[in-house]
Amino acid sequence: MFNLKRLVAWLDFRFLFRATYNMSANDNFDWDKFESQKFGGAYSKDERAQLEKMYEDTLTTVQEEEVITGTVVGITDRDVILNIGFKSDGLVPISEFRDQPDLKIGDEVEVFIEDQEDPNGQLILSRKKAKIVKAWDIIYSALDNDTVLEGMVKRRTKGGLIIDLYGVEAFLPGSQIDVKPIRDFDVFVGKKMEVKVVKINAAFDNVVVSHKVLIEKDLEQQRQGILTNLEKGQVLEGVIKNMTNFGVFIDLGGVDGLLHITDISWGRINHPEEVLKLDQKVNVVVLDFDEDKKRISLGMKQLTPHPWDALPADVEVGSRVKGKIVNVADYGAFLEIAAGVEGLIHVSEMSWSQHLRNPQDFIKQGDEIEAVVLTLDRDERKMSLGIKQLTEDPWTKTDVLTKYAVGTKHTGVVRNLTNFGLFIELEEGVDGLVHVSDLSWTKKIKHPSEFVKVGENLDVVVLELDAPNRRLALGHKQLEENPWDTFATLFSVGSVHKATILEKSDKGAVLELPYGIEGFAYPKTLVKEDGATAEAGENLDFKVMEFSKDDRKIVLSHTNVYADPKEDASKADKFTKKKPTGDVKKDAKTDNKKKADPERSTLGDLDALSALREQMMSNEKQAKDDAAAE
Repeated sequence: MFNLKRLVAWLDFRFLFRATYNMSANDNFDWDKFESQKFGGAYSKDERAQLEKMYEDTLTTVQEEEVITGTVVGITDRDVILNIGFKSDGLVPISEFRDQPDLKIGDEVEVFIEDQEDPNGQLILSRKKAKIVKAWDIIYSALDNDTVLEGMVKRRTKGGLIIDLYGVEAFLPGSQIDVKPIRDFDVFVGKKMEVKVVKINAAFDNVVVSHKVLIEKDLEQQRQGILTNLEKGQVLEGVIKNMTNFGVFIDLGGVDGLLHITDISWGRINHPEEVLKLDQKVNVVVLDFDEDKKRISLGMKQLTPHPWDALPADVEVGSRVKGKIVNVADYGAFLEIAAGVEGLIHVSEMSWSQHLRNPQDFIKQGDEIEAVVLTLDRDERKMSLGIKQLTEDPWTKTDVLTKYAVGTKHTGVVRNLTNFGLFIELEEGVDGLVHVSDLSWTKKIKHPSEFVKVGENLDVVVLELDAPNRRLALGHKQLEENPWDTFATLFSVGSVHKATILEKSDKGAVLELPYGIEGFAYPKTLVKEDGATAEAGENLDFKVMEFSKDDRKIVLSHTNVYADPKEDASKADKFTKKKPTGDVKKDAKTDNKKKADPERSTLGDLDALSALREQMMSNEKQAKDDAAAE
């Protein structure tokens, strides 16, 4: 079988033989005879071994994927010819020498052996791969020995930068560029940067480097120097590196300190960005220092005098001041009359009304208003203000006694409801109480919400006036005459009336009688003639068993409608003795009529009913006319 390597070896041997015996290519030498004599067995084993050794010493043994140094022996338009001491020269594309435009014959370069012999028998070399292999050796050595490498920033990528380290691309995370946050990565592109290798992923040929560790190493010495000499009250210069809603972090030259938002300005600010900017140089004073936790609290407003110290002397109790509302809380609002000088306007000092409301009803943040100084403590730097004092107290007006005299009628707005009654505002600062018992003559109201709602208007009449204590007792039912004077005649003991059971409980039932009046029946008096018990919603006949004008109480019974009439008569006589009428003859005459006409006695006196109705309608009309006139 044809063996190219053996042929090449033989040709090289012939060349060596000629050189050894000083023979030229044109000498008449019988090679066939020579080969048959010498290689056909004429040489001994020792002579043959000596000749082979002489041939092997002229060649260099190389391994594929190995980096070796070669010498430039020729340069063409396409390739650079290199002699590496192998049996043949190698070729490297000239494009791989773009970084060496001055390359010349005789220069030595490192190359990577890709293939000892391609299909054409040519030695294939690569300078580019040699550089990469060499670069990886340097990178691994830098990781093992913790050395610093210098690379070129090629481009920006997601989350960081790509750096060229001797032909190998390494990733520099954004967090590892500097000790302070970097907002613009583009400024580093195209610049050289020193880095340290922190991680290598051999499986994916990934390299992670850091520039921050170099800075931190340099800053550590500065940090120790700063912390050693740090003391409270010391003024330092720093750069704002980060900003939050609660304050800013300032780089003091290797160590960070916190400037809280409350220590930025004597005035009130909502966010540090209102007065500061990132990367801004500022002077700060050390307020506190925790050596164990390495925490430094800084202040900036402390470098300027406190505004309270510059407060004009003419600001005193009773004087008027102007300012801007900087904060509104549930209990009041803060008025800033100068940067860092604030006063509290309590909600009770916003209106003469005795019923506290939401401060938002009066003022809002950002409003510029005037107020009166109520208290002032320059030592404690506290001030209370009021705005209701800008207007006259309605209770000190000269016409208050006349305007709200007992018996006068008014219309007010319901401001508050309580279990015992409701408060009505007649005008700003003038409030009155309507007791729950003064809402209606006929209905028993358990809570004012059953009768009226907050914000509604209600007609009232003044029952009592206490100007020194700013109190008004008001009534609503007093706008009409007391109908119980007439009810005493209509609902006399023993009279029978139709009534509807409104509600029922273990204690008894509440009944609705004519004219909207309510009565009460005990459980045992709800038994019907068939033995069943009356239920809520039923409309039945009820007999009046008790009537009290003073207590506005009517006790009725359904059972007694069909019970023994003698028993009813005795109860009626007993009640009549307790409360005798003035005209005995008239009472006797009325009793005779009732005996003669039971139906008439049950319905009551029709004339009296008609008169009562007309009187009630007249009173209602008169009340409306009076209200309209006012």
